[in-house]
Amino acid sequence: MYIISLVGNFGLVYLIYYEESLHRPMYFFLAMLSLVDLFTCTTTLPNALFIFWFKLKEISFTACLVQMFFVHGFTGVESGVLMLMALDRYVAICYPLRYATILTNSVIAKVGLATFLRGVLLMIPFPFLVKRLPFCQSNVISHTYCDHMSVVKLSCASIKINVIYGLMVALLIGVFDICCISVSYTMILRAVVSLSSADARQKAFSTCTAHISAIIITYVPAFFTFFTHRFGGHTIPPSLHIIVANLYLLLPPTLNPIVYGMKTKQIRDSIIKVFHGEKGSR
Repeated sequence: MYIISLVGNFGLVYLIYYEESLHRPMYFFLAMLSLVDLFTCTTTLPNALFIFWFKLKEISFTACLVQMFFVHGFTGVESGVLMLMALDRYVAICYPLRYATILTNSVIAKVGLATFLRGVLLMIPFPFLVKRLPFCQSNVISHTYCDHMSVVKLSCASIKINVIYGLMVALLIGVFDICCISVSYTMILRAVVSLSSADARQKAFSTCTAHISAIIITYVPAFFTFFTHRFGGHTIPPSLHIIVANLYLLLPPTLNPIVYGMKTKQIRDSIIKVFHGEKGSR
């Protein structure tokens, strides 16, 4: 799965760069998502493989904090990119004639940078909040990577501040992004239903199926991990919790390139062109 994620996401980024017919806002956002997925799985998966293959189960406290920052930072950025992709679909379906003038390259670069900065800046306090805690008992983390809550639960001091800040970040990123995605698709649904032709409705909504699949793949295990850490730690079997926590970081990078490759005709056509040595025109 890790190899598939590397090959799939790197291939998507290269394809979007190489094929001029894919130089459109939708595919620029897809390239952002693929880059984030590449970094997310590379932050955790090599370490997990070392644990399983070579029994290298130790990590220094500093390295653990660094990994924690990158894991949560990249997942925060990924959520933001999914929100931007929903807004892209909203503009494309509800304002098709103004699509190119609204989502210019400058606008895409600015919103992409803002999403990246939001994810990074909100995650900077996490390592410092953990570093201040005393660890006087077990230093064994049940996960294959340093998740914020799995680390702070090892502390023998109060973790109230960490929990509150974690909830605040979840509201500012997860809940905010989900609300924007929900509003976007509500407006999309209204616009699609108002179309007179059944073929036009089907064609319009078919452009959203890959993105909807990516949302489900990303948010379902993410919310399961978030809520079980805080509210269901004693009722959920630890083995199930650990498996879902790993899939939360592995499934989206693995499946997103496959879903977009299968569901998006332009990407399929561009792959055929690349294999035939042709470069498409704008």
